[in-house]
Amino acid sequence: MKLPQVWRIVHGRDGENTRRKLLRQMACISFGLPLAQARALLFLNQVAAQSEKTPPHILPAAPPQPTSLSPQDEQFLNELEHRNFLYFWEQANPQTGLVKDRCSIRTKEANTVSSIASTGFGLTAICIGEERGFVSHAEARLRVAASLTFLWHKLPTHRGFFYHFANINTGERIWDSEVSSVDTAILLCGVLTCRQHFQDETITQLAHAIFDRVDWTWLSEDTALLPQGWTPEFGFLSSKWDFYSELMMMYLLGLGSSSHPLRREAWSTWKRTVFEYDGLRYVGSFAPLFVHQYSQAWFDFRHKRDHYTDYFENSVIATDVHRRFCLELNEQFSDYSNALWGITASDSDKGYVIWGGPPAMGPIDGTIVPAATGGSLPFLPDATMRVLRTIHDHYPDAWSRYGFVDAFNPLKNWYDTDVIGIDTGITMLMAENARTGFVWDTFMRNPEAQRGMAIAGFKTYNPIIS
Repeated sequence: MKLPQVWRIVHGRDGENTRRKLLRQMACISFGLPLAQARALLFLNQVAAQSEKTPPHILPAAPPQPTSLSPQDEQFLNELEHRNFLYFWEQANPQTGLVKDRCSIRTKEANTVSSIASTGFGLTAICIGEERGFVSHAEARLRVAASLTFLWHKLPTHRGFFYHFANINTGERIWDSEVSSVDTAILLCGVLTCRQHFQDETITQLAHAIFDRVDWTWLSEDTALLPQGWTPEFGFLSSKWDFYSELMMMYLLGLGSSSHPLRREAWSTWKRTVFEYDGLRYVGSFAPLFVHQYSQAWFDFRHKRDHYTDYFENSVIATDVHRRFCLELNEQFSDYSNALWGITASDSDKGYVIWGGPPAMGPIDGTIVPAATGGSLPFLPDATMRVLRTIHDHYPDAWSRYGFVDAFNPLKNWYDTDVIGIDTGITMLMAENARTGFVWDTFMRNPEAQRGMAIAGFKTYNPIIS
């Protein structure tokens, strides 16, 4: 079945500045497009979701149920997490705590670009690393305290929100990067994880100060839909977080703030579009797979639901839908199989690409993105472990000191030379959650997280498993 490519975004090799623009222009958010064009994209999304179904089953297929990991799986994931940890430990400035946005695994480079999202993943990675014995308690505590000190005293902010990209050594804003609402949220998740894990007076005080400084009321002053960012040159970006995506962590943190909280109605403002594929229905977006992963790296949605849905089970279904979608592509790209699948925003041999599906988006060409399955480990343990073991065992050029390279294409014999912090991070955090739930258990002890979910209307329930 040939799937139409409704939306395609690719850039050339002009670096991270273009990647940043692409990240602003993804998902099903208007991103400054004229209103008519934004509505047209939404319409195409809905049409594609209905038209690209394989012949339906008599009854909808039940989503696969999670199973326990084998001792061999545990051993493999421990090695993977250790290598992921090394990225966040070695590719950070120990004085500032800022973590590189990406790095080459082949050559040493003078790259000074950090991202606050990588730093948020990195702070959480240190907690995992200390828990697993990858680093001593004293070293981990010292690094976290230095990081939070720099975040509080020196890294430039606006109303408590941080710039997307910064110089790893000085904290100076890089390019014309925006004050980013969602990347600040990722950073805050890392900060709050450290506060609960270390139970250290200095870390606790700094974490409180950093979180309470964030002025969510400024971000939502004129709208319940949060803007994607702000720049001193142009003010608020026109694009807003208005469709299901990684936005959940941001809204929940804002609701949970005791100093500058979001209005309660903000949670109900963004849209939850229902897709259907191969007899399965789920809330989704015209966006890569990672939108189902990022909020759930920290927030524990298991056996909880709000007025709309159970978001954990929703991600289980969405991940299985993506697996089926990749299998359908086998006729065009022979490498895709039950043992090798997974596409999400990543590097490619032509540059950084926003791709995924269903419905198909981007110039899909047989590329495999390990973070697609790595970041989905808690949702489909068996299916994702099969892929990760296949990559490790049969594609040695996709394995590095820091775990998997960002992407590779066996049909073209192309292997990325970089790892990217956010993709390494989501793999590490979700591997640990699949093993022990450590990140979930630690983060959810934060009163801000508990308050945010309570205000959003989440209640615990016992799902019926047929």
